This record gives sequence, C-alpha cells and structure tokens, in this order.
Amino acid sequence: MKNRKLKNIELARKSPKEFKTATKTPISIVLDNIRSLNNIGSVFRTADAFLIEKVYLCGITAQPPHKDIRKTALGATETVAWEYVEDTLSLVERLKTENKKILAVEQAENSTALQNYVPTKNEHLVLIFGNEVKGVQQSVVSASDYVIEIPQIGSKHSLNISVSTGIVVWDLFSKITH
Repeated sequence: MKNRKLKNIELARKSPKEFKTATKTPISIVLDNIRSLNNIGSVFRTADAFLIEKVYLCGITAQPPHKDIRKTALGATETVAWEYVEDTLSLVERLKTENKKILAVEQAENSTALQNYVPTKNEHLVLIFGNEVKGVQQSVVSASDYVIEIPQIGSKHSLNISVSTGIVVWDLFSKITH
C-alpha cells in the first residue's frame, strides 16, 4: 500500500515520564490574557508536540484543570510545564534577568517578519501571544527584545492565536534544530 497511514502505536510517542525528563526545546510560550479555553488547550498541544520548555499563563488566561482546556489539550497539560503569573510585564522583566530573548508576536512598527528572524545559537526564546481581540499589551510589546510578525497578504490580517502559535513555534523550532 502506498503511503500507508501510521497507527498510533507506530508513532514513537514519549510517555509522560519520558516527556518530563527529555531535553526541551529552548522556547517558552507566554499567553497574555487569552480568553478562549480551547485556544489555551491547543497551545498546550503545540507545546507538547515541540517539547517546549514551559507555558506561562498570564492575566485572565484560565489555568488547568478545566474541562474545556483538557478537551483540546488531550493530556498536554499533564506533560508540559506551566506556571500562572498574574502580570505579564513583571514576568517579562523576570525572564529578561534570566537572559532569555523576549519576542512579542504582534503587528507593530519596526516588527521583523517571521521568516527573517534568525535566532542566535544557544539562546532561549520566549514567545508572547496576546488576547484574541486586543493582542499583546502595548507595555509588553515595548518591553520585548523583538516584535515578530507573521506576514499576511489577505484582507483580514488576523489569525487565531492557536494557529499563530503553531506557525511561529514550527518556524523557530525548524531554525533551532537544523
């Protein structure tokens, strides 16, 4: 049979214990006031897929356990490390003292197109994704080391936060690991 689909048992999935002890990709994700529980769960799944170091949940962003997060996370809230921090800006300031590069994913003046951003070797990246309506808070954008923008050429210039997370994480993961 040509291009036979793989069965789940053929996917070499890590157990939760193996995931916890695996070397992580040097990327963390910050969710800045995300409203949708489904978006939060989807971000956890993406974080699990790419062995992301940690997810930070800030402001009004809901925290596990929650049935709607669990529904889309499919167990990723049990594997991916996460932390709730009330104030996104104070988190950004703390992570900067840990020598992490802060990248707001936003449409802004002087942003860098995602395809043009080249991470420095051995650098830990922190990706900030904002509220579904208001985006990343201006104070957080201003405090970021870089503003990364996903180029869009259609009429909406708006992507769902979970879609944006998948695009940005995949792009940076492929640049870091190759």
